[in-house]
Amino acid sequence: MYDRPRFLPAGDQALVVELGDAVDPVLNRRVHNLSSAIEGAGVTGVIDLVPTYRSLLVYYDTLATSMADLRAEIERLEANLGEYAQTKPRVVHVPTRYGGEHGPDLDFVAKHTGLSAEEVVNLHSGTDYLVYMMGFNTGFPYLGGLPERLATPRLETPRTQIPAGSVGIAEGQTGVYPMASPGGWRLIGRTPLKLFDAKREPPVLLNAGDYIQFTPIASDDQYQDIERSVLSNEYEVVVEAAP
Repeated sequence: MYDRPRFLPAGDQALVVELGDAVDPVLNRRVHNLSSAIEGAGVTGVIDLVPTYRSLLVYYDTLATSMADLRAEIERLEANLGEYAQTKPRVVHVPTRYGGEHGPDLDFVAKHTGLSAEEVVNLHSGTDYLVYMMGFNTGFPYLGGLPERLATPRLETPRTQIPAGSVGIAEGQTGVYPMASPGGWRLIGRTPLKLFDAKREPPVLLNAGDYIQFTPIASDDQYQDIERSVLSNEYEVVVEAAP
C-alpha cells in the first residue's frame, strides 16, 4: 500500500487514484472505503466511481470541477478515511449445483488436483470469496480466495457458448458467468441465480467489495425448484453482513 495515493489522468474526464501495487484484500478494502467516502461527501463534479483491485477510477464533469480541485479533494478524503462511515461488506450466498451437466469439468479438476470430486466441492464451497472488482462482461465478479489446491489450467480450446450462471476455475481464480457467452474456464457447477437481469433494479446482483459463499445444491430437483422461484421472482437471495 502506498503512503500517499498516486494520481494518473485517464483522458480528459477521468482520474485514476492508485493506492498500491498488489492484489490484497486490505488494500482492496481501502479502495472501496475511498469510493464510499467520495460518494458520501458528494464531491463536486463526480459522475461515476469504478473500483478495481488496487485503484479507483473517478469519472468527472469538467464543467463542474477541474482535475486539480478533484485531486485535492480526494487527497483530503483519503488521508482522513477513518472519519467517514464505511460500507460494511455483504456476504451473498450463491446456491450451486456441482458436477454433471451443470459442471462438466468437475472430474477433470478432481483428477488434475489429485482430489476426489467431493473434496473439490467441499474446498470450493468452504471459502468466502472477495469480489475484488466487476468486469469482463456485465455482472462478472473477479473473485479472490480460491484455495491453491484447486488451481487448474484453462481449456486449451474455449467453448463457444457457456450457460449463464456457470461456475468455473481458471488457474488460481474462480468466477461465475452472469450471461451466456464464450469462455475457457473449467466449469465445475452452475447457479440458478441471475447475476445480471436488465429488468431488475439494480440489474446486477453483486457489488465490488461483497463476498460470495457458494452453497451446494443437493439434487437436480432442488436446482429446478430454485430456478423456477428465480424465474417467477419469488426467490429471496440470502444476504448477510460480513463478520
